[in-house]
Amino acid sequence: MLFMVIERFKDRDAAPVYKRFREHGRMAPDGLKYIDSWVEKNFDRCFQLMECDDTKLFEEWIAHWKDLVDFEVVEVMTSKQASALMMGP
Repeated sequence: MLFMVIERFKDRDAAPVYKRFREHGRMAPDGLKYIDSWVEKNFDRCFQLMECDDTKLFEEWIAHWKDLVDFEVVEVMTSKQASALMMGP
């Protein structure tokens, strides 16, 4: 399953997040796959595309970052998948 993770940096301060990432990496558990990410130019939010089969893995990952980031995890599908569902057989 694909997920768009929307991260809102607490106090609009991304610097502590980047510092921790430099020191410890992403800290994602096995089975939670990072695909790509995008950051707003004003550093308010980060959007990460991730993949996993067990949503409980997000809890473990978020625990490492929740002091610095507020998270929203949204299950998504590709446009190709959505088109196939809407077009039917």
